[in-house]
Amino acid sequence: MHRDSLDALDKIPRPAGVVDLPFYQAHGQEIALFEHAWRNHLPVLIKGPTGVGKTRFVSYMAAHLGLPLFTVACHDDLTAADLVGRHLIQEGATCWSDGPLTRAVREGGICYLDEIVEARRDTTVVIHPLADHRRSLPIDRLGETLVAPDSFMLVISYNPGYQNFLKGLKPSTRQRFVSLRFDFPSPEQEEKILIGETGCDSNLARRLISIGSGIRALKNVDLEEVASTRLLVYAAILIRDGLDPVAACQAALAESLSDDPEVSEGLTTLIRATFGR
Repeated sequence: MHRDSLDALDKIPRPAGVVDLPFYQAHGQEIALFEHAWRNHLPVLIKGPTGVGKTRFVSYMAAHLGLPLFTVACHDDLTAADLVGRHLIQEGATCWSDGPLTRAVREGGICYLDEIVEARRDTTVVIHPLADHRRSLPIDRLGETLVAPDSFMLVISYNPGYQNFLKGLKPSTRQRFVSLRFDFPSPEQEEKILIGETGCDSNLARRLISIGSGIRALKNVDLEEVASTRLLVYAAILIRDGLDPVAACQAALAESLSDDPEVSEGLTTLIRATFGR
């Protein structure tokens, strides 16, 4: 972690009773950028492949800043009402129920929309007033407009590798955010992550990283995604708990990355070679 990032974090007052921070290994200047954005009321867009720590990073920053975190896993059926809220009938009476976006605004927390491109485009328009100078959330069904408090922050993420014409992020949305690009960590950083997450030793961490790097370097192999740091962590956890290393890596890596028996067997061959089998 960069010294500048640590120094800047030390200057942010932590509310009493803040829980311990989740483990997070910095890749670069993302911590400093996030805190500068938060202090200056700027929304943040995080882009990067699956399993490189985007969600963990947001959790880490929310815990450090002492802010409630409202996470929404976006999907095709997500509606504006799912984010903002709706009227419900309870015990014969109609009452309003806030959605996670509205709750985050009311409570001055962080609203994190994970994989934003999976949501329908007409749904994401609801975040536009919160992502520019207005910092407001109109709730048409209540005839009310909420103004976000200073501590509120809007964060969205997506995986550029899955973008297509129908599921790209609209320029009118993208240009409301400052952006962070996440990628696979360096071998040195990934070793620290594996040790910090699982307590495994350096030797095992390096073997797993060797497997991950080998899979990421494969060419002409039918893989939609390569080995993420998350999958390496899963393998380390299984091995630490006593499972045979090859079986653990086969379950966490080879079978998780492909349904094609030939591809899975090819990955298993790489795994066996790494562990001298």
